[in-house]
Amino acid sequence: MLKKKTIIPLIIILSIIPASFFFVRDVYQYADKPADASTREKILIIRPGQNITRISASLHEMGIITSPIKFKILSRLKRLDKKLKTGEYAVSASMSPNAILDKIVAGKTILYRVTVPEGYNLSQISTVIAKSNLGTYDEFYQSASDPVLTRQLGVDADTFEGYLFPDTHFFPKGVTPRKIIQTMLSRFQSVFTKEWENKAEKLGFSIHQIVTLASIIEKETGAPFERPVISSVFHNRLKKGMRLESDPTVIYSIHNFDGNITRAHLNEHTPYNTYKIRGLPPGPIANPGKEAMEAALFPADTPYLYFVSKRDRTHKFSTNITEHNRAVRKYQILRR
Repeated sequence: MLKKKTIIPLIIILSIIPASFFFVRDVYQYADKPADASTREKILIIRPGQNITRISASLHEMGIITSPIKFKILSRLKRLDKKLKTGEYAVSASMSPNAILDKIVAGKTILYRVTVPEGYNLSQISTVIAKSNLGTYDEFYQSASDPVLTRQLGVDADTFEGYLFPDTHFFPKGVTPRKIIQTMLSRFQSVFTKEWENKAEKLGFSIHQIVTLASIIEKETGAPFERPVISSVFHNRLKKGMRLESDPTVIYSIHNFDGNITRAHLNEHTPYNTYKIRGLPPGPIANPGKEAMEAALFPADTPYLYFVSKRDRTHKFSTNITEHNRAVRKYQILRR
């Protein structure tokens, strides 16, 4: 016969087992039941170091779940409590606890839209990042101008100028400058194909030189259809050993440019002043889009050596200095 001292613990154990079974079953039933039908989204912020207890409490305080204890136990039963990722999440009471857990474990954070127009330079992109609240201007600019980081990410240049592909990108809150740069650079690399690399080599250019030329074409172009023609002018001048004489390259070196390029600016000796140097400047002056890079690689076949703005976003192209001077007088001097 069982002794009395043995019977009492056994009775306790036998009473606990069914109670535990029913509680666990209740937790799993809870897992698929939304708190209510409201689809109004609220933002859950999970910061580094926050544990499942704090996260459960936050969800309860927000009215997203009905029981923080069951949510916590559910995460542990599913062995997810150590896999919850930091970030901002859009959640609603209409989501089941299972759905909320799955979203956080998968890291499906809120993504912020960042649009970088074609032809923006590093300073302008840094401003876009700052205005998107994804970091400060200085943090991004310093990372994008770090020669150590450029080499680490496979760019043979001292900055990422020219390699941050202009596009619409999506980033989560808390993203690092390095990750933003990697995303933009990856997009650039997907656009600048091996075929384009081979074409650049056939033309006698490095990738860096093509990106540099493309950035100048991007800044000079007002009407997209003119890109290949503008490219042809620069290719023709480079072949003849003529200076490129591009205003945007001069402007790139002017601190706080006010929109007025002067004779003094044109006469200043800088590495980017193509009125003074021969050949291409040392690097890109902006971040060109796909069409500008394509134009740099595949220029139109023209005899043109000059162009001047017609003040309607298009240009007048000329083959010699006499024609060009007449065009300058017609479209620039007489129209002022």
